[in-house]
Amino acid sequence: MSEATSTANRRRLTGRVVSDKMDKTVTVRVDRMVPHPLYGKFVRRSTKYHAHDEANECQTGDTVLIEESKPLSKTKAWKVARLLERATKA
Repeated sequence: MSEATSTANRRRLTGRVVSDKMDKTVTVRVDRMVPHPLYGKFVRRSTKYHAHDEANECQTGDTVLIEESKPLSKTKAWKVARLLERATKA
């Protein structure tokens, strides 16, 4: 039939980890800017995704790149592709 699916056609999003309390799972908030329907001002909207973190390396506040994958559980269909930036210690 066909070869294994390449990663080229998978969606990729950049977001910030808002929760790492689950085992091998992080919650990532992805922000986007959309224009207000009446006034045209750009407003920030966000969506939360559960992403698989095999090595448990991501912490709250990290910036990560997630990519779409096959469903891993009821709510988890994304994987952490790369850790882009560590959270700064305050």
